[in-house]
Amino acid sequence: MLKLLLTGANGQVGFELRRSLAVLGDVLAVDQAQCDLSNPAAIRQLVQNYRPNVIVNPAAYTAVDQAESNPLVASAVNADAVQVLGEEAQKIGALVVHYSTDYVFDGRKDGAYTELDPTNPQSVYGATKLAGELALQATGARHLILRTSWVVGAHGGNFAKTMIRLAAQRHQLSIVADQFGVPTSAALLADITAHLVREHQTSGGEGFTYGTYHAVAGGVTNWHEYACYVIERARAAGRPVLVAPDAILPITTADYPTPAQRPANSRLATAKLQQTFGLHLPHWRSGVDHILDQIL
Repeated sequence: MLKLLLTGANGQVGFELRRSLAVLGDVLAVDQAQCDLSNPAAIRQLVQNYRPNVIVNPAAYTAVDQAESNPLVASAVNADAVQVLGEEAQKIGALVVHYSTDYVFDGRKDGAYTELDPTNPQSVYGATKLAGELALQATGARHLILRTSWVVGAHGGNFAKTMIRLAAQRHQLSIVADQFGVPTSAALLADITAHLVREHQTSGGEGFTYGTYHAVAGGVTNWHEYACYVIERARAAGRPVLVAPDAILPITTADYPTPAQRPANSRLATAKLQQTFGLHLPHWRSGVDHILDQIL
C-alpha cells in the first residue's frame, strides 16, 4: 500500500489534496499543530517514523506582505523545511511533490514564463520560495516542483472570498488592473498532483520525468477583471452586493502600494506539464465557477 505524507493539510491546496490523494493509498495528513515546519527535528522525526513513499508539501508561509518584516520565519518554512523534507526523502527513496510560485520571477517578461526562464524574485516571499526550490534540488531527492499562481479554493481565505465580502459592505471598490495572471483552483492542483503520483507509481520511477513544472489553469486575466467576474457571479446568485458594476474601479499598482512587490506579469507557460503527462488544463473560469458554486 502506498504511503503518503501530506503537510499543510488545512490549507487551500492541502484540503483538496486530502480528497485527491485518498484514493491512492494511506495518507498521513498533518497541519502545523501536528508538525511545526519551523522545527527541523520535528520534521525529521515525522518522516523517519512514518517512512512515506511520497511526501506532498503544499505547506508554506504565504503572507506575502508580512514576509517582508518576518524574513526568518518565512525562510524557515519556505526554504529550510523543504530542505529537511528533501534530505529525509532522499534517505528513504521517497518522491517529494512541492509547490512553488510565480513570485520567483520578476514579472517583467512580455509573454508567459517557461520553466527555463531565469528567476529573479522581487520579494522576501518569492526569494524564500526560490530558496526552497534550490534546496530541494540540491538534496538529490526525486522531486516534482509545481509552480502555480493566484490559488483559489472553497476552503480557506483567498481573493475571491475577499471580493464577495467587500462587495456586500462597500459602494465602491478599487482593484489593481495592471497585474496579469491566472486564478488556479486548489482542486485542479490537487487533481494534477494525484495524476502525477499515479503516473510515478505506474512507471515505478523508470523513465519518469522529474523536475520543475508550471501548473496553472488556462487563459489570463487581471485582478480587476477577476474581481468583476466574481462579484457578478455573487450578484446573480442572490448574494447581497452593494457595489454597482461601474463602481468597481480599475487602478494601477502604483495607486495601491504594498510592502511586497508583486509581479506585473504572473503568466506561466504550461506546455511542458501538458505534453509530458498528457494533461489538458481547463480555463480559469471553470475552476473559479466550481468554487463559487460551493461558496455562494
